[in-house]
Amino acid sequence: MGSDGKARCFGGQAGKEFYGDYHDNEWGVPVHDDQLLFEDLILEGAQAGLSWETVLRKRDGYRRAFHGFNIERCAEMSDTELEALREDEGIIRNRLKIYSVRKNARIFLDMQEEFGSFDSWLWEHLNGPPPINRPASFSDMATTSPVSDTISRSLKKRGMSFVGSTIIYAYMQAIGMTDDHLKGCWKA
Repeated sequence: MGSDGKARCFGGQAGKEFYGDYHDNEWGVPVHDDQLLFEDLILEGAQAGLSWETVLRKRDGYRRAFHGFNIERCAEMSDTELEALREDEGIIRNRLKIYSVRKNARIFLDMQEEFGSFDSWLWEHLNGPPPINRPASFSDMATTSPVSDTISRSLKKRGMSFVGSTIIYAYMQAIGMTDDHLKGCWKA
């Protein structure tokens, strides 16, 4: 229960209002803008081994460090620029995660050229509207799906990093490709 009296899947408690705001206004809302899809893909990959709250607290740092997630600018970043980010306390300073931004941006651009947009390629994986699930708790929530498995395999085959099926399923939740709000959540 949030400090505003709303039942949420996460966030909203005193001191975590930013997290409740993310839940209420972003998580599970369908995204079709390629730049936002790229940003969310990078942030979900950055989460690997960490909590989403940690990444969300650093989102502004990521936006600053990676040129507002401008895909072309991320694809052109030099090794020197990427190495300098290892000292940036505003982001997660894992070398592999930092360098994956440039690599994934280059592949993302290739996919835009091949498919017209990353959005059209990504959302084509759903056969109909996003599935609606209403787990009773996070322990009942899926962490992968056949769709996340397929997307993950395809992105890995193209050479992307930090795109395992669990990361992709969390990405799908974030961008509204699946609706996993818990039973009792005001958004359910």
